[in-house]
Amino acid sequence: MASNTPAPEAPFDAFGGGAAPSAPNTEWNPTEDSLRAQNRSGGRHRVVKQRSNFARSSTVLGVGVIAAVGAGGLATAQEKPPVAISLPDLPDLHLPDPHDLPGVGELLPEESSETVSAARANPNPLTVATYATLDDTRGATTEQASHRAAQSVTGAGDAGEALRARILQQAEQQQASADAAEKAAAEKAAAEKAAAEAQAKADAAEKAAAEAKAKAEAEAKAKAEAAAKAKAEAERLAKLAASYSMPLSSYSVSATYMQSGSMWSSGYHTGLDFAAPTGTPLKAVHGATVKSAGWSGSYGYRIVLELEDGTEVWYCHLSSMTVGAGQTVGTGETIGRVGATGNVTGAHLHMEVHTAGGDGIDPAQWLRSKGLSI
Repeated sequence: MASNTPAPEAPFDAFGGGAAPSAPNTEWNPTEDSLRAQNRSGGRHRVVKQRSNFARSSTVLGVGVIAAVGAGGLATAQEKPPVAISLPDLPDLHLPDPHDLPGVGELLPEESSETVSAARANPNPLTVATYATLDDTRGATTEQASHRAAQSVTGAGDAGEALRARILQQAEQQQASADAAEKAAAEKAAAEKAAAEAQAKADAAEKAAAEAKAKAEAEAKAKAEAAAKAKAEAERLAKLAASYSMPLSSYSVSATYMQSGSMWSSGYHTGLDFAAPTGTPLKAVHGATVKSAGWSGSYGYRIVLELEDGTEVWYCHLSSMTVGAGQTVGTGETIGRVGATGNVTGAHLHMEVHTAGGDGIDPAQWLRSKGLSI
């Protein structure tokens, strides 16, 4: 173990904080040569050794921190490739050995020359230590980082699967909701359509029933009206029959109205013929006034009765007359007798009916309108 020769006391502040006690009339002014001489005497190897230990400790600590941080980063990343980390070399600043500093060297432990030689053999202790420490710790750090990364990937995979399952579940729920809404809308539309069709059928049935009812009511009303009319007509005819009378009680129709033939000068028959024996009594069909009574050429003896409404009833070919012009007669009253006077082929009553205007009408139809049967 080499020992350092004590340096003369000088006003020197080893750490830049102030001057140490100084000897009177002395001054220590270190130069490069004096420092080199001190290093030759055994001071430099302490500086190198001290730097080496300090660099190694600092490097290991820095590498450990960096490895821990890198492992954490690798754990959070997903399979990223490792990156080598290195520190730059520090230049040789030729700093003084702490053992050579006054008041400090005595407090530091002695170091062996082997350690100083080993430190001198490695001119770049910081770089080598840094690289070696990184290589030594990279395997463990990379393995831990890979393990943590695998766990992170596995956790991420599990989280991704959970998220995917949740998304699929939500999609299925939304699809189910959409399908249910669509089904409900379709069912609602079908129900509304069925209800509309049922309502339309009900309306059609109701309309048909109303129409059938209206038709039945109309038919019933028409029948009732027809029956009432028929009844009223029957009553009217009955009343008229009571006030009207057939001209003969016994007869046979021998010629009808408008019947054609050469025996009539006009070529057709202008009245209704009732064949009956001569002398058969003739009755007034209704109450009337005798408008005329006498001879009338081809009509023979003729009586004309004028009714209240102006209608004229002619009785022709009479054998005798019992009334005169201007006389008033009642229904069923005898006014003459059947004969064969005028242009005839046999005994009969030739009866004609004329309106108030003078037009001839069918005597049979007129008699029926008065409720009489021929």
